Amino acid sequence: MDNRIKVSKVDNVTLWRTGRKVDGTLHLQLHHLIFRYYDPAQPQPHTAQDKPPAPRLREMWVAYPMISRCTYRPSFSVQHSSPIMRFQCRDFTFFALHFAKDTEAREAYDTIRCLTCKVGSVERLYAFSYKSPDPEKAISGWNLYDPRREFKRMGISAKDTDKGWRISAINHDYQYSPTYPSLLAVPSVISDMTLKYARDFRSRARIPALVYLHPINNCSITRSSQPLPGLQRKRNPQDEKLIAAIFATSRPNGEAFMPDSLQPSPSSSPSHVDSPSQSTEQLPPVSGESSFVVADTAAEDHALASATNPRGRMYGAQQKNLIVDARPRLNATVNSAIGKGSEDMAHYGAAAKAYLGIANIHVMRNSLNKVVDALKHTDMADLPPSRDQLAKSGWLEHISLILDGARIIVRAIAIEHSHVLIHCSDGWDRTSQLSALAQICLDPYYRTMEGFIVLVEKDWLSFGHQFRQRSGLLNSEKWFEIENERIGGGEGANNGPAGSGNAFENALLSAKGFFGNKRNDSRESLVEPETEMKSGYESPNARSNGTPHTPEKGNSTKLDEVSPVFHQFLDAVYQLLCQHPTRFEFNDRFLKRLLYHLYSCQYGTFLFDNEKERAEYKAHDRTQSVWDFFLARKAMFMNERYDATVDDRVRGKERIFVPDMARVRWWAEVFGRKDEELNGPALFPNTQRQRPHPEAAEAAGPVLYKVESGNPATGETKEREIHTNESSFNGEPGLVAGFAALATGHRSPSPSANKSRTHPMEVELQ
Repeated sequence: MDNRIKVSKVDNVTLWRTGRKVDGTLHLQLHHLIFRYYDPAQPQPHTAQDKPPAPRLREMWVAYPMISRCTYRPSFSVQHSSPIMRFQCRDFTFFALHFAKDTEAREAYDTIRCLTCKVGSVERLYAFSYKSPDPEKAISGWNLYDPRREFKRMGISAKDTDKGWRISAINHDYQYSPTYPSLLAVPSVISDMTLKYARDFRSRARIPALVYLHPINNCSITRSSQPLPGLQRKRNPQDEKLIAAIFATSRPNGEAFMPDSLQPSPSSSPSHVDSPSQSTEQLPPVSGESSFVVADTAAEDHALASATNPRGRMYGAQQKNLIVDARPRLNATVNSAIGKGSEDMAHYGAAAKAYLGIANIHVMRNSLNKVVDALKHTDMADLPPSRDQLAKSGWLEHISLILDGARIIVRAIAIEHSHVLIHCSDGWDRTSQLSALAQICLDPYYRTMEGFIVLVEKDWLSFGHQFRQRSGLLNSEKWFEIENERIGGGEGANNGPAGSGNAFENALLSAKGFFGNKRNDSRESLVEPETEMKSGYESPNARSNGTPHTPEKGNSTKLDEVSPVFHQFLDAVYQLLCQHPTRFEFNDRFLKRLLYHLYSCQYGTFLFDNEKERAEYKAHDRTQSVWDFFLARKAMFMNERYDATVDDRVRGKERIFVPDMARVRWWAEVFGRKDEELNGPALFPNTQRQRPHPEAAEAAGPVLYKVESGNPATGETKEREIHTNESSFNGEPGLVAGFAALATGHRSPSPSANKSRTHPMEVELQ
């Protein structure tokens, strides 16, 4: 038996959950806490001759990585009470265990803490010993995603460069960029030598690389990390050349072309696309709900009317390529103090840059913690959520802002015929969210179960996301505490009422401080911290070379690196599914179960931070893919309302749709609550970004955009103003209309001083 297990079985334990209690036996196995009890069956009518229904044996299984907080209170911390442990889980399950004896309770606590926190290596997680049933073994989920096959679906292959792209194997051994995939799609005119020198200008060598190519207009979504200009505003010609080539991979008629600076010979294709008369490409309609499609200005009315009528406007008449920096502008600016920053648009041609203002991982972590605080007291009593705490969490505002960023990307590609480059800091958190959500809106394939699996494999697993750190899979002993030690003094002590003589009452009265109110800094860090790449990760090669191994220190979770990034992505997908219930092949149960397996460590899919780690640990051979679980039970996760028809001439069946931020709602099921508890009318005024009625927006006046534009020839920058009516987008400011206004040189009349407002999203245009 593992030496971490001090006790494997404890009898006479009482389980509290949602205010109900049941007596049973606690079993502590190597990977799971199991509570086994007899649940009295529902009374059934029976005659005197019939036997009453027998109680049914039930089990509650909790994988140790699911535990995000455990507090142990010995009996002597509160007079006349029994020892108790309270648990808070990552799937928003809350329960408590009452013990008969302090010695048994302490041994159980020490065992659970050791099995949860002293894992030491990712290889000791459940996935490496899990034996899947035969239906799962037949799936081969690791083989569902093949980058070459996905590139070919987009029209890119190793031999065919007609679309302006090629597949590079410069990272085949992960030496070029350890956190990037082995295969990268880059412009055909860019050599590997250029890539070699461009890598030094991007954080962690995460250069701009293709993730999506639109099948109709050949406009692309590329992703990268932040550049490294620093305070001296350094430049990198190879980086500028790479981005110029990306923006030059399409023409309005879809043909590949290169700018003059990249032409291999004078006889090559033309180098400009500014003339509207050259545009003959039509994009499919962009669908949305009625709150989105109502237009109050001629420009937006024309764009959206054309979107619902393929014979109307010719798309691609104006191309204004877009660089999306997901961070607040202040964060990007302050990062320049440590040698990082954002692009100087004077050197990146005819492109615009938008700062989306999406908060970093620390703000998101604190936001979710506030949601948990509103829900966590549901173990000892069936209490309603604290609506005030839910409103103050800001969770829905964050989800709405992420969806708004995806909307901007979708419209830039679908209406403005633009290429979009996305990055945040290291390009593996907010970048993955925005890239994946935009592709779901643009491509019906990613709304099928197979396509969604491919999307997660590509944008999250292949391009690297720190799943182990962000999810805290190796846990931390700081999430475990003993109540009497905390009460004894020090920061956060809460003596609570003692001597009431009722353990249940005492638990409720001291519930506010029971889980330990650890102080969390809610301020957003302006300088993004450097992530320690080897934190929580020990290469098998390092161990074979005799590298010392210290499980508790070297391979435990860094608390300031934990954040619900992938959870937010799934929440945003849930919003899209609710808004377009017939457009997704899978249901919300699929998303909820996927979030559970993010933390369960039953499968190897989410245990590693990048392709390189999965290859070093031979995850494909030693663990099962999480997709085996879903595809072996596919019928459970299918959407009965799904309509696979794609017809750009029929409203509601178009290829493309956009998110509606006014309809963002709480994902009640994932938080373990009823829909009416979280989505009641009283919550929405404080938690949703409501769009004003068009008449109210008209009365409020136009929106003032302050932008910076630069001259590539001189390097000079100057501030300009763009005015556009806010009601033109039914309350959502018209960013795309602003791009069109710049491209045509049109400026609306200046608003009156008492009506002008500056939109929080900052836009930098060249």
